[in-house]
Amino acid sequence: MTKVLAINGSARMEKGNTAMVLTPFLQSMEKEGATVEVVYAKKLKIRPCMGDFQCWFDKVGECIHTDDMQILFPKMKEADILVLATPVYLPLPGEFQNLLNRLMPICEPILEFRNGRTRAKFHDDVNISKIVLVATGGWWEKGNLDTVLHIAKEIAENGGVEFAGALLRPHAFLMNEFEEKALAVVDAIKMAGKQLIKQGKMNTDVLESISQPLIAEADLRERYNRNYERAKKASS
Repeated sequence: MTKVLAINGSARMEKGNTAMVLTPFLQSMEKEGATVEVVYAKKLKIRPCMGDFQCWFDKVGECIHTDDMQILFPKMKEADILVLATPVYLPLPGEFQNLLNRLMPICEPILEFRNGRTRAKFHDDVNISKIVLVATGGWWEKGNLDTVLHIAKEIAENGGVEFAGALLRPHAFLMNEFEEKALAVVDAIKMAGKQLIKQGKMNTDVLESISQPLIAEADLRERYNRNYERAKKASS
């Protein structure tokens, strides 16, 4: 049975736009027989990485900190699929960034040269074979999510595992307004979850459907600018 661990980095947790995409994705995987667990980064007490590499050069695999990462590490080791879910800030929510920076102990301190880059890999007792990204943003274009997409891909590469794809949802907050289009997006999200469990990959056309525009770029830009002008007048 496939074990899925999802880490939701949204500060709004289950009430955020990220959860609006993540939840049907996980429900679909669970329907196909996977066991699913969601962890919220905001609920965890995670200290920033000290950057002293003790987990590599002193006590291999052991972090110098004792905090809620000690709860998360065993869950990560047992998971087959790791889902990283986050909204786009500049670039990531603080709690989620701290969590990602603390992943060094699950990587072996042995460097390799793969595909033109220096890389490491996860320890042998880490079961993760695939990493998936779920990312949401408020701006119109999918390209606004490129930074977090790059981060997720780098984590997979540095862990020596497959990056299995990304569910990218720009201007996600409008899904509650454009219900008909949102239903098509949710159907695509569910299909992506089904495909990931049944065939081990998500089809490109399905992922593109998740990112489909809900509104014209000019219209969304006008909304933002109008809100700014309204707020500016109110504060003057």
